[in-house]
Amino acid sequence: MALDGERKILIVDSDPLFAEDAASLLRNEKFEVITAQNGLEALREISIQNPPVILLDLRLKDGNGYEILRRLQGNPSNPTTIIITGCDDTTEKAYLLEKPYIDFLSKPIEQEILLMTIRDAWRDHESNGRKADLDQYSSLGRFFPFLAHELRNPLHAIGGALTIIQKRIDLKDEILNRSVRIIQEEIKHLNDFVQGCLDFVQPPAGSRVTDVNVNEVCRVVTELIPYMFEDSPKRVKIACDLDPGLPRVQARYEELKRAFLNILKNGFEAAEDGGEIHIKTRGQRASSPEGVEILFSDNGSGIKKENLKNLFSPFFSTKLRGTGLGLAIARQIIVDGHYGKIDIQSEEGIGTIVRIELPIENGMRIPGGVST
Repeated sequence: MALDGERKILIVDSDPLFAEDAASLLRNEKFEVITAQNGLEALREISIQNPPVILLDLRLKDGNGYEILRRLQGNPSNPTTIIITGCDDTTEKAYLLEKPYIDFLSKPIEQEILLMTIRDAWRDHESNGRKADLDQYSSLGRFFPFLAHELRNPLHAIGGALTIIQKRIDLKDEILNRSVRIIQEEIKHLNDFVQGCLDFVQPPAGSRVTDVNVNEVCRVVTELIPYMFEDSPKRVKIACDLDPGLPRVQARYEELKRAFLNILKNGFEAAEDGGEIHIKTRGQRASSPEGVEILFSDNGSGIKKENLKNLFSPFFSTKLRGTGLGLAIARQIIVDGHYGKIDIQSEEGIGTIVRIELPIENGMRIPGGVST
């Protein structure tokens, strides 16, 4: 796994505004970012810095974009290259879609899309760096990253080709428009499934351990859920009862947020229109070790008794379009990553309660402090 100082990304772009905005975004994600505005600068930085990931605009002002690309193809360090461009040349895009790059992005690029692409590229880089240690992983952990790469390349190509098709079809043809939307939805579903599998078999490199305010994490996820389901016709009320005296816990903030989001998404999907979800936190000062408790309860459809034992099994799902990874990843984060506990009580037709316990101090190292 790369150290923080090795998380280098080179941005090669003649547009200083785009380069600086992208660099600022990535630096906030703890990447070391290098920028170059022309081919000569880029080639010099590649030879000196040897960045594992490169964002390359082919239409550099000095015309050296394709020359950089040609040299990268023969680079023994094999950096992951992401092509970025602002052109609408469909011939050029079709040519690029045939190349084995990790991704191909057109400007303007949404920040979340850029971050997702970089994270995927970095995951591929780290996976390649660990090939010598594959015997330490389960058969699934060894196999799936390679399968994911083979799935994602055609998915990116399909998505790019679909963009070209959209520019050329008759937008007044409702059948064609509906067909395009179906393809877009299926691409997203497959990408989400691949991402979920990757996150389960190869969890992202652990973020920094800090003293986390669990109440804050709960508030953030309740604000995110309405945006995630903004196209849903049903309305679900989310209420919070958060202990104001809740002690902070040693944890990785982003990982807890992800686990809570997975649980909350399940509750929203299980709820009926007009249903309710409650989040409650409270301290466990009398327990040993001292900890906090988080309860997620809903009055949704509930779970059949025979299915309760399988809820944390990867790929088990009772939903038509479910991946069966949400709760498996949540358990991995809570139990394996934070030495906590998670259990589920549910009754069909009545609702579900997900109970999480997190110890305040669990031996995780906080920067500048001492491991307990």
